[in-house]
This record gives sequence, structure tokens and C-alpha cells, in this order.
Amino acid sequence: MTNDGGAGVPPVCLWERHKRTSRTLEPARARTPAPPLTLPLQSLSMLILASASPRRQELLRNAGIEFVMQHAKVPEDVAPGESPEACAQRLARSKARAVFEQQPASQVLGADTIVVVGAEILGKPTDARDAARMLRLLSGREHRVITGVCLITPRQPPKEDVRHETTRVTMNALTNEEIEDYIAQGEPMDKAGAYAIQGLASRWIPKIEGCYFNVVGLPVPLVYKMLGESAGKKQ
Repeated sequence: MTNDGGAGVPPVCLWERHKRTSRTLEPARARTPAPPLTLPLQSLSMLILASASPRRQELLRNAGIEFVMQHAKVPEDVAPGESPEACAQRLARSKARAVFEQQPASQVLGADTIVVVGAEILGKPTDARDAARMLRLLSGREHRVITGVCLITPRQPPKEDVRHETTRVTMNALTNEEIEDYIAQGEPMDKAGAYAIQGLASRWIPKIEGCYFNVVGLPVPLVYKMLGESAGKKQ
């Protein structure tokens, strides 16, 4: 009988050859995650987000922008004759000012998102019936999502930078059963236009033109640009 290494090869020689050719496998080293990118804000204190929206908070965290949250209790009413862009910017400014009055040494970011279909401005639905009405208006049509953004920087006097972002969104036609099932899930109730593009409603959105994050609730690239400009950073 011969050894497994080949006929007529002494066991000692096989062992020496094995030592020369075998390699020890080292366990793979876990990669250390890169620290989040943070925007230098000079000597300013922490940025305050004047919103309790978990979606806006998540978007800022994902972008590596450090902040703390303070809810701004501001009525989100549409003024008579007000354009959608003016409405979104006014509400964003009101939220930022409400928090800045309490935190005058901090930089404050306010935002408000509205949905516009035809000539009608849609905010958050008041109840399930209102949510169904909004979804029927959006069904099979293109609409606009507009987010107003206001950044107040503590200076003498305080500097207000107010802008807005617009994204065009196309929604497929919805059946009454789809609308009822969607509302039963509870997702539409705290969303402008009664839907969440990042949630179940994503299956009905075949096309958007513009910033996706704007539809979620905060145009992150615009916000980052505004923060950089407030800190004297060229964009």
C-alpha cells in the first residue's frame, strides 16, 4: 500500500513538502466604518432642526450632518392667494423663527413640504377620508412636491436664507381597493399628499424629475449647500 501523497514517497518527505506548500489562513479583518462626514460650522453651536419629522432626521443623519431636534409648533395653513412656493417658504421660515426665538445663539433649520396637483395645494391629511381624497387626486397624474427650507444663522442681525426645491412626480392610476388598503396601513396619515415615496407607495411611482430626497421631506443637497455657504465655504 502506498501513501496518499504518491507511490514510494516516504511519510517524512510528504510532511516536509506539506509544510513548505501549505499556508495558514488568517481570519479577515473587520473594516472600521468611516466616520460620518460633518460640515464645519466655524464657531457656531450645534445645528437645530426645527422639525419632529423622523424622515428629515434620518436624511440629515445619513448625510453626516450633525444636529439636534426641537419641534416647532406652527399652524400649517395655506394663505388665500398664496403660491405653492411662497407657502412652503413661509411655513419653513415660521418654523425656523419659532425655534430661533428660543435658541438665539444656535443655527436653526426649518423645512416644510407640500404637494401640488393642478391648482390645489395638499398638506397632511386630516383623516382617512381626506387621505383617500388626496390619493384619488394624485392617481394617474403628475404632481409637484415642493419643500421650503429656511436656515437662520446667529449674526447681528440674524441672517435668514430661504429657498425651495421642486420635484415632479408621476403616480400610476390607483384602484379604490389599493387606496383603501394603503390607508388601512396607516402610512399616509402624517405625509404631505398622503403618501410616502420611500414606503409602500414606491410601487406606484414610476418616474420622478428632480431631487428624490426632496420628495421624502428634505432636499439634502440644497441644505448642505446652504450650510456650507453660511460657514463661508465655497460650493
